[in-house]
Amino acid sequence: MGAPVQWQGHRHGSRGYKRMILALFAAGVATFSQLYSVQGVLPELSRDLGIGEAQAALAVSAATLGLACSVLVWSLLADRLGRLRTMNIAIIAAVILGLAVPFSPGFEWLLALRFIEGLALGGIPAIALAYLAEEVSHLHAAVAAGTYISGTTLGGLAGRLVAGPLSEFWNWRVGTLVVSIMAAIAASVFIAVAPSPRGFTPVPFASPDAVPLWRKLWANLRQGRLLVLYAQGFLLMGGFVAVFNYLGFRLEAPPFLIPASLASLVFIAYLSGTWSSRQSGVFVARFARLPVLLGSIGVMFGGLLITLVEFLPSVVVGMLLFTAGFFGAHAVASGWIPVLAVGGRAQAASLYNLAYYGGSSLFGWAIGLLFNVWGWPGLVAGVGLLLMVAASLAVLGLRNPSTPGA
Repeated sequence: MGAPVQWQGHRHGSRGYKRMILALFAAGVATFSQLYSVQGVLPELSRDLGIGEAQAALAVSAATLGLACSVLVWSLLADRLGRLRTMNIAIIAAVILGLAVPFSPGFEWLLALRFIEGLALGGIPAIALAYLAEEVSHLHAAVAAGTYISGTTLGGLAGRLVAGPLSEFWNWRVGTLVVSIMAAIAASVFIAVAPSPRGFTPVPFASPDAVPLWRKLWANLRQGRLLVLYAQGFLLMGGFVAVFNYLGFRLEAPPFLIPASLASLVFIAYLSGTWSSRQSGVFVARFARLPVLLGSIGVMFGGLLITLVEFLPSVVVGMLLFTAGFFGAHAVASGWIPVLAVGGRAQAASLYNLAYYGGSSLFGWAIGLLFNVWGWPGLVAGVGLLLMVAASLAVLGLRNPSTPGA
């Protein structure tokens, strides 16, 4: 008998490939629609529960903090239980918790449920790209990964756009409930069509071949250049989420006085990020990673300053630039991680996710304290400082000629 043929992955156009594309798109929608739906209803949430802007933003931070805390654990479980089985567990748990969130009896219950929901949601971004890389032909993996990323972008956008208007016409509970039902439908699609794994064999917990998780983490935490990239995710995502957390409060107040149903349309700026995240790859091939990263941060900063103008078209243009710059920077930083990773690419990526969502949780709330006192100029000053620190660290830590791709 001949040697067994090694699995090469589903090829473009095959039935398995089409199922993988649909499944991961649905997983992205299910995950990120739930994660950020509350962001679109923060003003209504604040009024309904009688809390301040920064307190209301904790409803977003609680979920992203839960996600940040869980990505490493989910990556370990996926190695032991299998990719698809672990993702199924995560997405079912997240949907159940998401359906419970609108029925929270008080603010404390809301925060607790959102945190636990975030713990469950972490199982999708922690595993999805590894599952994809093992099951799709390497010739088509980049296209498939782009489909998953587009699902995350559109999921986050849909969650905000659906919840925001419904919160105005009914209340925030109805808005988030409808989004959770949408997520449940998307999760059902994922479970129904995701192809069975053929490219990965789980390693039992007691196997002598299993490398300890702490050893993989320590190998990457010792790398200064990786720490700089983790700082990019921490600082840039923190500033990005803070701007979107409090933008609704600003637009509903004088001089704009825009209703929630219209204010939520500003989230369409996310589509500029869909373009820039892809375009950044073209720029990296031409100019290298560091210049593109710094240029993207510069675009973020310029867009942020434009939002200071109290003229709605200026705010929209500023948000388009700010969003495009963020997703360009995120695409460069996250794509640089595997190039520099040592002794465990999955764990290196999980550490980036931990920093990324940790920054979202911390600064998404903390910048609100500046907003409460000094309004939008205070928020711009705080976020601007985060951007300058990120750019400074990148220049100091990534400009070494020996840094791959710099």
